[in-house]
Amino acid sequence: MIMNKYINKLFVMSAIAMAGMMGITSCTDYLDKAPESDYQENDPYKNFKNFQGFTEELYNCIPVVSNNKDAGHTCFNYGEEEYWEPQEMRMQARSVDNGDFWGWTTAYYGYPNNQGAAGSANRTDKGHLWANSWYAIRKANIGIANLSNLVSATEEERNLIEGQLYFFRAWFHFMLMEWWGGMPYIDEVLPSDVTPTLARLSWQECAEKCVADFEHAAGLLPVDWDATTAGKTTLGKNNMRINRIMALAYKGKTLLWAGSPLMNWTSGGAKEYNTELCKRAADAFGQALALTESTNRYELANFSEYNDIFLLHNSSGKLNGVRESIFMENIKDYAARWRWNMVNDFRPQSIEYSGIKCYPTANYVNYYGMQNGYPINDMTKADAESGYDPTHPWKNRDPRFYKTIMFDGVKWKNTGGAGGTAELFTGGRESEEANEKKGCFTAYMNSKLCPQLMNTVDGYKENNIMILSLMRLADVYLMYAEATVVGYNGPKEKATTYSLTAEEALNKIRERAGVAPVLEKFLGSTADFLGELRRERAVELSFEGFRFTDLRRWMLLTQYPYTLKTKIEFDRANPNDYNYDAPEENAIKNLREIVLLERKYTDRHYWYPLPKKDVSMYEGFYQNPGW
Repeated sequence: MIMNKYINKLFVMSAIAMAGMMGITSCTDYLDKAPESDYQENDPYKNFKNFQGFTEELYNCIPVVSNNKDAGHTCFNYGEEEYWEPQEMRMQARSVDNGDFWGWTTAYYGYPNNQGAAGSANRTDKGHLWANSWYAIRKANIGIANLSNLVSATEEERNLIEGQLYFFRAWFHFMLMEWWGGMPYIDEVLPSDVTPTLARLSWQECAEKCVADFEHAAGLLPVDWDATTAGKTTLGKNNMRINRIMALAYKGKTLLWAGSPLMNWTSGGAKEYNTELCKRAADAFGQALALTESTNRYELANFSEYNDIFLLHNSSGKLNGVRESIFMENIKDYAARWRWNMVNDFRPQSIEYSGIKCYPTANYVNYYGMQNGYPINDMTKADAESGYDPTHPWKNRDPRFYKTIMFDGVKWKNTGGAGGTAELFTGGRESEEANEKKGCFTAYMNSKLCPQLMNTVDGYKENNIMILSLMRLADVYLMYAEATVVGYNGPKEKATTYSLTAEEALNKIRERAGVAPVLEKFLGSTADFLGELRRERAVELSFEGFRFTDLRRWMLLTQYPYTLKTKIEFDRANPNDYNYDAPEENAIKNLREIVLLERKYTDRHYWYPLPKKDVSMYEGFYQNPGW
């Protein structure tokens, strides 16, 4: 039983680890030791250095989302944004498309298991969210239970330890709740020889306990560890340590999720937002943003550095994220894991032969509207109001489109070896028609998670750094806008804790990208504004692992057109007179959108099933409905 196994075995594991740390040697050596040198039960907790060493393992339990343990392929985008080659069934994304959510326990590649070989995952695999979360929750509780043993420490040091422990206890519960729903909230050290009997709580009940822990942590933690006395020992290496802004932002996120339609419904409410929870979320986000702006602890990256938030090439070990990343996935083996197979997956075999091929869907690319702020209502029809023209479908688009999406005519090599521009028109060199099973199925390629200029001469396969931000500042602004427009009833309203309205917070992200502000036509009601905000989240957070959860919490996962994955087909209007320096200026003809896949989902698909062994542990730990 995975849950029981990992929440009950930590005492033994910690003792073994501490024995190694303390340098226990042979039995003969032990007999020669003085009695006072024996390992004592409270040694891990007696001073800040020891207790921080104990706490560090919680950071190591943060999941690896973007890779599996074999440093091969993986997938983590399960909304309607990507289409993997249909004949490849090892990807969890294919299981999700087919409605088989048990795939998270069996698929060869995919988060939240990322096990590599089917059935081989265990707690030491950093992509195994289920097992690592329960382990971390128990470890946090052991730490909290031993806070009184921290006798040789300053008040600042005690606050740092306690704040981290409370944050992680809440954070790992929250991560479990995102995928599997309300859980038992374990806030004590359960006996290691007794099967737990705690009942599953509703999502909102569990969320309130998370919120209390995040709030407690926020009151103890600094904004920046570098500014503390204790942090001077690791000066310049504290960026990922838990701080007050993280705690406030996750408090807000937990409340917004709890107030979202899915979580409200499964907690006994209606299939709509809970305005009071959203209001509280807005206030928490407002605190986080006000503190961020007053201290400059985090900043939106300049648009010239936009791609550096997500991917770095030949960075000499520097991490991506700029100053915008707030909370990142586990960085284990970060310098080697986003290479070879992963980058190969994003290019057709005409550019890179190997790989399991994956491309942005046309329906998702349609979310990238026009630079003037207008959405694209039908990509096959001209729109005089927005200026969209299907004979020039990539002209005057949202500038983020050009940063993250490769379309017909975009360069894919510029130095060294044979290269050229992407021929993504129907029958073109990179198209599905010309590449059989390994061509570009959708006529678009991803350049957010893969270098656009893939030159074999500069080691593009080996020298990429891509660490996912599980929370970044742009996301916090957008969550604040959503919580505020619902909680305070209107796009021109603002939280009591912050100076920006919902409209202004959303526009802050558009302004960075060079997109016009939200149009007046979308400011007349909360519903109209939410439509644009959801489109903004789709564009700004594309391919970063957020979309699946967003569709679920909004209860749109089962709704048309979010169930569709599409491609486009088209011909070049003037194939012999093509402008490769400005491909968006070229005319095309016969543009059409074709459905590749329609997901057949019911309400049971709003939650992943729990492991079968664990739901048989005791009666109160029941399976999710429909599984």
